[in-house]
This record gives sequence, C-alpha cells and structure tokens, in this order.
Amino acid sequence: MQDYHDLLVWKRAKDFVVLVYQITKNFPADELYGLTSQLRRAAVSVLANIVEGRGKSTNRDFLRYLFISKGSLNECQCYFELALDLEYISEEQFGIIEKKRGEVGYLLYKLIKSLG
Repeated sequence: MQDYHDLLVWKRAKDFVVLVYQITKNFPADELYGLTSQLRRAAVSVLANIVEGRGKSTNRDFLRYLFISKGSLNECQCYFELALDLEYISEEQFGIIEKKRGEVGYLLYKLIKSLG
C-alpha cells in the first residue's frame, strides 16, 4: 500500500490538528480536561485513523478507518459549535476552522468514494 505521507487528506488533516491545538490553547484553563481535551482527541483521531487504516492490508479495512475518521471530524464540528456558543472562539476563528474541516471532509469523501 501507498505511504500515508503521500495522501493529500493526511496532509490537510495534519494541518487541521495543528490549527485545533493553536485555537484551543486559548480556551479557559478550567476546560483543559473538558472541551479542550475532547476537541484535541477528536482532531487527532481524524489523523490517526487515516494512518491506521492506510496500514491495513485491504481497501475494505482502510474504508472502515476512513469512516471512523469522518465521524471524528463531525465530532469536531459539534465541539467547535459549542465553543462558539460559549464564546471561547470568535466567529472569525470558527470560520477558519470550519473551512479547514470542510476541506478535510471533502478529501475524505473523495477518497472513500474512490475506494468504494
């Protein structure tokens, strides 16, 4: 199988994770084990499931991990909507993260479609 480093979706998902960490470092300290932790875990899960799935021997297995990755990406959307409502992030930050999340989601969709 192809090295995961060559996958565009992996590159964009990695950018997404870095952005999530940058944005959440400004969350209130009392959210460190709450929303901050949940968001970071979900974002890392997007990336990690792409990598783990790529290491499997069949496309069917890879697809299963891509769907898990997609679910984690949706989880991130929910958490960022909550962060916006709680005023932990600005509308501008929300727009930036949503654009990146949408890009990763589109690339996941295209990869899933190509393998399915």
